Amino acid sequence: MRKLFVASALLFSSLTFACEDVIIENAFARAVPPGQPNSAAFMTLDNHGHHDASLVSASSSVAEVTELHTHTDVDGVMQMRQIDTIEIPAGQQTHLQPGGLHVMLIGLKQNLADGDQIDLTLTFADGSEKALEIPVRHAMPMGHTH
Repeated sequence: MRKLFVASALLFSSLTFACEDVIIENAFARAVPPGQPNSAAFMTLDNHGHHDASLVSASSSVAEVTELHTHTDVDGVMQMRQIDTIEIPAGQQTHLQPGGLHVMLIGLKQNLADGDQIDLTLTFADGSEKALEIPVRHAMPMGHTH
C-alpha cells in the first residue's frame, strides 16, 4: 500500500498545469463607448513550460458570451472568426492583439470605460484555469498607428 501511495505522489508531483507554465502579460480589455454591445481582451501568453499549452475558452462576468476569435483575410476583407483554441507553444509567446487573436466579449452587461477593471478567467485544454483582474483601456483599432 505504501508503494502505491509513493508512486501516486510521484506521479502527481510531476504533473504541471498549463496555468502554472503560462504567464499572462500586458492583459487589458478595450474601452468602448456607452451602449456598445461588444469589446475584446488582449494579452501576451508566455509559455515558460516544456509542453505546448492550448487556451480553449474564457469567461467574464461583464459579458453574456465570451469567445476566442481571430481575424482572417477573406477575398481582401478582414473578418473576425470564432476559433476553438489558441495554441501557446512551449518556450514561446502567443500575442492576442487588435487585428489578430483575441478574446471577444459579446453582449456587455456594463460599460467598459478607461480605468475600469474587469474579471477574466482563462481555461486551458488540461482543465486548469487562470483567474485575472484586468484593466480597461483605450486601444488603437487594427491598421492605426501613432
